[in-house]
Amino acid sequence: MEPEQTTNDLLNIENYLVRAESGKRFINLIIDLVLFYIIAFGIGVLIALASPSTIEGLGDTNDFGLADRLISLVLYALYMSVVEAVFKGKSLGKIITGTRAVNLDGSRISTSTAFARGFSRAVPFCAFSALGSPCNPWQDRWTNTMVIDEKKSILN
Repeated sequence: MEPEQTTNDLLNIENYLVRAESGKRFINLIIDLVLFYIIAFGIGVLIALASPSTIEGLGDTNDFGLADRLISLVLYALYMSVVEAVFKGKSLGKIITGTRAVNLDGSRISTSTAFARGFSRAVPFCAFSALGSPCNPWQDRWTNTMVIDEKKSILN
């Protein structure tokens, strides 16, 4: 029988990581998507004000389909890459829920890892990979990262 770990024992561990719950991960996704679409809408308004003919030209096409969805996926991936790179594993959703993306050893993610995580999200059906317990979507698995609950984790 192993002895029970005390709080002092846990403090002696270099990193003690607690994965963020699926619910928090889902809230992160919703907040980050809403912010992305607000920014995209704002950019669209600025383009319309600066060059109304550009927006009029877009209105002539009735082909809003796969290409538009793929462009949105890639732009969202780029957005999340930049945000996680600049804020060292955080996004607005993660700031609000108290979570952070870290390497499996608890260290902060690098810029290249943030971009790999972001573009992993552009893979079709990536959101479905987050289903299950524990929540371990492709952007975590493929980059050897995890999203932790900062209040429950001990980081050096």
